[in-house]
Amino acid sequence: MSNNNRPIIIKKIKKGGGHGHHGGAWKVAYADFVTAMMAFFLLMWLINSTSPEQKLGIADYFAPASVSQSTSGSGGILGGTAMSSEGAKSAGMDAMMPNISAAAAKPGDSTEEPSDQNAASDAEVTEEALDKARSLREQAEFASAEQSIRQAMQAMPELAELSKQLIIDQTPEGLRIQIVDQDGRPMFTGNNAEPTDRAKKLLRAVAGVVAKLPNRLSISGHTDATAPPAGKSNWEVSSARADGARRLLQGSGIPQDRIYQVAGKAESEPLFPDDPYLPGNRRISIVLLRESPVLPSDARP
Repeated sequence: MSNNNRPIIIKKIKKGGGHGHHGGAWKVAYADFVTAMMAFFLLMWLINSTSPEQKLGIADYFAPASVSQSTSGSGGILGGTAMSSEGAKSAGMDAMMPNISAAAAKPGDSTEEPSDQNAASDAEVTEEALDKARSLREQAEFASAEQSIRQAMQAMPELAELSKQLIIDQTPEGLRIQIVDQDGRPMFTGNNAEPTDRAKKLLRAVAGVVAKLPNRLSISGHTDATAPPAGKSNWEVSSARADGARRLLQGSGIPQDRIYQVAGKAESEPLFPDDPYLPGNRRISIVLLRESPVLPSDARP
Protein backbone atom coordinates (compact mmCIF):
# COMPACT_ATOMS: atom_id res chain seq x y z
CA MET A 1 0.00 0.00 0.00
CA SER A 2 1.34 3.37 -0.95
CA ASN A 3 1.85 6.19 1.53
CA ASN A 4 -1.03 8.17 0.08
CA ASN A 5 -3.55 5.53 1.16
CA ARG A 6 -2.57 5.42 4.85
CA PRO A 7 -5.38 6.45 7.31
CA ILE A 8 -5.02 9.79 9.06
CA ILE A 9 -5.17 9.41 12.88
CA ILE A 10 -6.01 12.50 15.02
CA LYS A 11 -5.16 12.38 18.74
CA LYS A 12 -7.08 14.60 21.19
CA ILE A 13 -5.30 15.08 24.50
CA LYS A 14 -7.49 16.15 27.44
CA LYS A 15 -5.75 17.97 30.24
CA GLY A 16 -6.85 16.87 33.70
CA GLY A 17 -7.39 18.97 36.93
CA GLY A 18 -10.30 21.22 36.00
CA HIS A 19 -10.25 24.94 36.84
CA GLY A 20 -6.52 24.95 36.69
CA HIS A 21 -6.58 28.15 34.67
CA HIS A 22 -7.65 30.15 37.76
CA GLY A 23 -4.39 29.66 39.55
CA GLY A 24 -3.98 30.77 43.20
CA ALA A 25 -4.33 34.55 42.86
CA TRP A 26 -7.87 34.53 44.36
CA LYS A 27 -6.51 33.09 47.60
CA VAL A 28 -4.24 36.06 48.06
CA ALA A 29 -7.08 38.49 47.38
CA TYR A 30 -9.39 36.63 49.78
CA ALA A 31 -6.74 36.61 52.51
CA ASP A 32 -6.28 40.37 52.11
CA PHE A 33 -10.04 40.86 52.33
CA VAL A 34 -10.36 38.77 55.51
CA THR A 35 -7.45 40.63 57.09
CA ALA A 36 -9.00 44.00 56.26
CA MET A 37 -12.38 42.95 57.68
CA MET A 38 -10.74 41.68 60.87
CA ALA A 39 -8.90 44.98 61.27
CA PHE A 40 -12.13 46.91 60.63
CA PHE A 41 -14.16 45.03 63.25
CA LEU A 42 -11.27 45.28 65.71
CA LEU A 43 -11.24 49.04 65.18
CA MET A 44 -15.02 49.22 65.70
CA TRP A 45 -14.70 47.22 68.94
CA LEU A 46 -11.92 49.47 70.23
CA ILE A 47 -13.92 52.63 69.44
CA ASN A 48 -16.96 51.25 71.25
CA SER A 49 -14.99 50.15 74.33
CA THR A 50 -13.04 53.37 74.93
CA SER A 51 -14.33 56.33 76.89
CA PRO A 52 -14.53 59.88 75.46
CA GLU A 53 -11.48 60.86 77.51
CA GLN A 54 -9.47 57.99 76.04
CA LYS A 55 -10.56 58.92 72.51
CA LEU A 56 -9.42 62.49 73.13
CA GLY A 57 -6.06 61.25 74.41
CA ILE A 58 -5.57 59.08 71.32
CA ALA A 59 -6.48 61.99 69.06
CA ASP A 60 -3.99 64.25 70.87
CA TYR A 61 -1.29 61.60 70.54
CA PHE A 62 -1.61 61.44 66.76
CA ALA A 63 -2.13 65.18 66.30
CA PRO A 64 0.87 66.90 64.63
CA ALA A 65 1.52 69.13 67.62
CA SER A 66 5.23 69.45 66.81
CA VAL A 67 4.61 70.96 63.36
CA SER A 68 4.78 74.72 63.33
CA GLN A 69 1.70 76.40 61.83
CA SER A 70 3.49 79.67 61.05
CA THR A 71 6.43 80.65 58.90
CA SER A 72 9.50 82.33 60.31
CA GLY A 73 12.58 84.11 59.07
CA SER A 74 12.65 84.93 55.43
CA GLY A 75 10.08 82.27 54.60
CA GLY A 76 12.58 80.28 52.55
CA ILE A 77 13.83 76.77 52.98
CA LEU A 78 16.79 77.83 55.11
CA GLY A 79 14.96 80.65 56.89
CA GLY A 80 15.28 80.53 60.69
CA THR A 81 15.18 82.71 63.78
CA ALA A 82 17.86 84.76 65.45
CA MET A 83 18.19 87.09 68.46
CA SER A 84 19.73 89.81 66.33
CA SER A 85 17.52 92.41 64.68
CA GLU A 86 19.59 92.31 61.53
CA GLY A 87 19.23 89.96 58.65
CA ALA A 88 16.36 88.05 57.12
CA LYS A 89 16.25 85.53 59.99
CA SER A 90 15.28 87.93 62.80
CA ALA A 91 11.50 87.97 62.41
CA GLY A 92 10.83 84.76 64.28
CA MET A 93 12.13 85.60 67.74
CA ASP A 94 10.92 89.21 67.54
CA ALA A 95 7.45 87.93 66.77
CA MET A 96 7.59 85.56 69.72
CA MET A 97 8.67 88.13 72.31
CA PRO A 98 5.48 90.29 72.22
CA ASN A 99 3.38 87.16 72.68
CA ILE A 100 5.35 86.21 75.77
CA SER A 101 5.04 89.73 77.14
CA ALA A 102 1.31 89.79 76.57
CA ALA A 103 0.91 86.45 78.30
CA ALA A 104 2.84 87.56 81.38
CA ALA A 105 0.82 89.03 84.26
CA LYS A 106 1.08 92.73 84.97
CA PRO A 107 2.65 93.72 88.28
CA GLY A 108 -0.54 95.34 89.59
CA ASP A 109 -2.86 92.48 88.59
CA SER A 110 -4.01 89.89 91.11
CA THR A 111 -3.99 86.29 89.91
CA GLU A 112 -6.09 85.04 92.82
CA GLU A 113 -9.30 86.87 91.89
CA PRO A 114 -9.85 85.09 88.52
CA SER A 115 -9.05 81.80 90.23
CA ASP A 116 -11.67 82.48 92.89
CA GLN A 117 -14.19 83.46 90.25
CA ASN A 118 -13.51 80.29 88.27
CA ALA A 119 -13.86 78.19 91.40
CA ALA A 120 -17.17 79.84 92.25
CA SER A 121 -18.40 79.35 88.69
CA ASP A 122 -17.39 75.67 88.75
CA ALA A 123 -19.18 75.24 92.07
CA GLU A 124 -22.35 76.77 90.65
CA VAL A 125 -22.22 74.56 87.58
CA THR A 126 -21.62 71.47 89.72
CA GLU A 127 -24.50 72.33 92.06
CA GLU A 128 -26.79 72.96 89.10
CA ALA A 129 -25.83 69.62 87.55
CA LEU A 130 -26.46 67.83 90.84
CA ASP A 131 -29.88 69.47 91.21
CA LYS A 132 -30.80 68.48 87.67
CA ALA A 133 -29.65 64.90 88.17
CA ARG A 134 -31.53 64.71 91.47
CA SER A 135 -34.69 66.06 89.83
CA LEU A 136 -34.49 63.55 86.97
CA ARG A 137 -33.93 60.66 89.36
CA GLU A 138 -36.85 61.80 91.51
CA GLN A 139 -39.07 62.09 88.43
CA ALA A 140 -38.20 58.53 87.44
CA GLU A 141 -38.88 57.26 90.95
CA PHE A 142 -42.30 58.94 91.02
CA ALA A 143 -43.22 57.43 87.65
CA SER A 144 -42.11 53.99 88.84
CA ALA A 145 -44.11 54.38 92.08
CA GLU A 146 -47.25 55.31 90.14
CA GLN A 147 -46.84 52.29 87.88
CA SER A 148 -46.24 50.00 90.87
CA ILE A 149 -49.42 51.17 92.62
CA ARG A 150 -51.51 50.57 89.51
CA GLN A 151 -49.97 47.13 89.02
CA ALA A 152 -50.71 46.27 92.66
CA MET A 153 -54.35 47.19 92.12
CA GLN A 154 -54.57 45.05 88.98
CA ALA A 155 -52.98 42.10 90.77
CA MET A 156 -55.59 42.19 93.56
CA PRO A 157 -59.17 41.60 92.31
CA GLU A 158 -60.65 43.22 95.40
CA LEU A 159 -58.80 46.45 94.54
CA ALA A 160 -59.38 46.45 90.77
CA GLU A 161 -62.93 47.76 91.19
CA LEU A 162 -61.59 50.67 93.26
CA SER A 163 -59.35 52.03 90.48
CA LYS A 164 -61.77 54.90 89.83
CA GLN A 165 -61.41 56.00 93.44
CA LEU A 166 -57.63 56.37 93.17
CA ILE A 167 -56.19 59.48 91.48
CA ILE A 168 -52.40 59.72 91.01
CA ASP A 169 -50.73 62.79 89.51
CA GLN A 170 -47.58 64.88 89.86
CA THR A 171 -47.73 68.39 91.29
CA PRO A 172 -45.06 71.00 92.06
CA GLU A 173 -45.02 69.60 95.61
CA GLY A 174 -44.44 66.00 94.52
CA LEU A 175 -46.32 62.81 93.67
CA ARG A 176 -49.92 63.14 94.88
CA ILE A 177 -52.05 60.07 95.62
CA GLN A 178 -55.73 60.77 96.31
CA ILE A 179 -58.33 58.31 97.59
CA VAL A 180 -61.76 59.79 96.86
CA ASP A 181 -65.33 58.91 97.75
CA GLN A 182 -67.96 57.85 95.26
CA ASP A 183 -71.72 57.49 95.51
CA GLY A 184 -72.35 54.32 97.47
CA ARG A 185 -68.62 53.75 98.08
CA PRO A 186 -67.47 55.94 100.97
CA MET A 187 -63.91 55.68 102.23
CA PHE A 188 -64.89 56.36 105.84
CA THR A 189 -67.82 55.17 107.89
CA GLY A 190 -70.24 58.08 108.14
CA ASN A 191 -68.54 61.10 109.68
CA ASN A 192 -66.10 58.99 111.66
CA ALA A 193 -62.33 58.83 111.26
CA GLU A 194 -62.27 55.04 110.85
CA PRO A 195 -61.52 53.98 107.25
CA THR A 196 -63.68 51.33 105.62
CA ASP A 197 -62.25 47.96 104.63
CA ARG A 198 -61.88 49.18 101.04
CA ALA A 199 -59.97 52.26 102.19
CA LYS A 200 -57.70 50.14 104.37
CA LYS A 201 -56.81 47.88 101.44
CA LEU A 202 -56.04 50.86 99.26
CA LEU A 203 -53.92 52.55 101.92
CA ARG A 204 -51.96 49.35 102.57
CA ALA A 205 -51.29 48.94 98.85
CA VAL A 206 -50.08 52.54 98.69
CA ALA A 207 -47.92 52.08 101.79
CA GLY A 208 -46.23 49.01 100.28
CA VAL A 209 -44.97 51.11 97.35
CA VAL A 210 -44.31 54.36 99.21
CA ALA A 211 -42.22 52.58 101.85
CA LYS A 212 -39.56 51.88 99.19
CA LEU A 213 -38.93 55.59 98.55
CA PRO A 214 -37.06 58.00 100.87
CA ASN A 215 -39.34 61.03 100.42
CA ARG A 216 -41.32 62.48 103.29
CA LEU A 217 -45.10 62.39 103.28
CA SER A 218 -47.73 65.08 103.65
CA ILE A 219 -51.20 63.73 104.50
CA SER A 220 -54.31 65.88 104.31
CA GLY A 221 -58.01 65.20 104.73
CA HIS A 222 -60.77 66.91 102.73
CA THR A 223 -64.55 67.06 103.00
CA ASP A 224 -67.36 68.36 100.86
CA ALA A 225 -69.42 71.42 101.74
CA THR A 226 -72.08 69.39 103.57
CA ALA A 227 -72.32 70.37 107.23
CA PRO A 228 -71.49 67.49 109.62
CA PRO A 229 -73.74 66.52 112.55
CA ALA A 230 -74.11 68.90 115.46
CA GLY A 231 -71.12 69.19 117.71
CA LYS A 232 -68.53 68.69 114.91
CA SER A 233 -67.07 70.75 112.12
CA ASN A 234 -65.58 69.80 108.77
CA TRP A 235 -62.18 70.86 110.11
CA GLU A 236 -62.39 68.29 112.88
CA VAL A 237 -63.70 65.56 110.58
CA SER A 238 -61.02 66.13 107.93
CA SER A 239 -58.25 66.31 110.55
CA ALA A 240 -59.41 63.09 112.19
CA ARG A 241 -59.52 61.27 108.84
CA ALA A 242 -56.04 62.47 107.91
CA ASP A 243 -54.70 61.27 111.25
CA GLY A 244 -56.49 57.94 110.80
CA ALA A 245 -54.78 57.51 107.43
CA ARG A 246 -51.46 58.37 109.09
CA ARG A 247 -51.91 55.66 111.72
CA LEU A 248 -52.73 53.07 109.08
CA LEU A 249 -49.71 54.04 106.93
CA GLN A 250 -47.37 53.83 109.91
CA GLY A 251 -48.86 50.47 110.82
CA SER A 252 -48.08 49.30 107.26
CA GLY A 253 -44.35 50.06 107.45
CA ILE A 254 -43.95 53.83 107.00
CA PRO A 255 -41.46 55.17 109.62
CA GLN A 256 -42.58 58.03 111.82
CA ASP A 257 -39.66 60.20 110.65
CA ARG A 258 -41.10 60.28 107.14
CA ILE A 259 -44.40 61.85 108.20
CA TYR A 260 -43.87 65.55 107.56
CA GLN A 261 -47.38 66.95 107.91
CA VAL A 262 -50.88 65.81 108.83
CA ALA A 263 -53.56 68.42 108.14
CA GLY A 264 -57.32 68.75 107.89
CA LYS A 265 -58.43 71.16 105.17
CA ALA A 266 -62.21 70.72 105.44
CA GLU A 267 -63.92 72.00 102.24
CA SER A 268 -61.28 74.70 101.54
CA GLU A 269 -59.73 72.85 98.57
CA PRO A 270 -62.52 71.04 96.70
CA LEU A 271 -61.60 68.60 93.96
CA PHE A 272 -64.63 69.80 92.00
CA PRO A 273 -64.91 73.56 92.61
CA ASP A 274 -68.02 73.84 90.42
CA ASP A 275 -69.94 71.54 92.75
CA PRO A 276 -68.50 71.53 96.30
CA TYR A 277 -71.21 69.06 97.43
CA LEU A 278 -70.05 66.18 95.20
CA PRO A 279 -68.88 63.04 97.06
CA GLY A 280 -65.57 63.21 95.15
CA ASN A 281 -64.58 66.23 97.24
CA ARG A 282 -64.33 63.91 100.26
CA ARG A 283 -60.88 62.43 99.97
CA ILE A 284 -57.51 61.67 101.54
CA SER A 285 -54.46 63.18 99.82
CA ILE A 286 -50.99 61.67 100.30
CA VAL A 287 -48.10 63.64 98.75
CA LEU A 288 -44.53 62.35 98.37
CA LEU A 289 -42.64 65.63 98.73
CA ARG A 290 -39.90 66.71 96.33
CA GLU A 291 -37.03 67.02 98.77
CA SER A 292 -33.95 65.27 100.11
CA PRO A 293 -34.55 62.18 102.24
CA VAL A 294 -34.70 62.67 106.01
CA LEU A 295 -32.25 61.12 108.43
CA PRO A 296 -33.45 58.62 111.02
CA SER A 297 -33.88 59.85 114.58
CA ASP A 298 -30.74 58.08 115.82
CA ALA A 299 -28.63 59.59 113.00
CA ARG A 300 -29.57 63.22 113.56
CA PRO A 301 -27.01 65.43 115.33
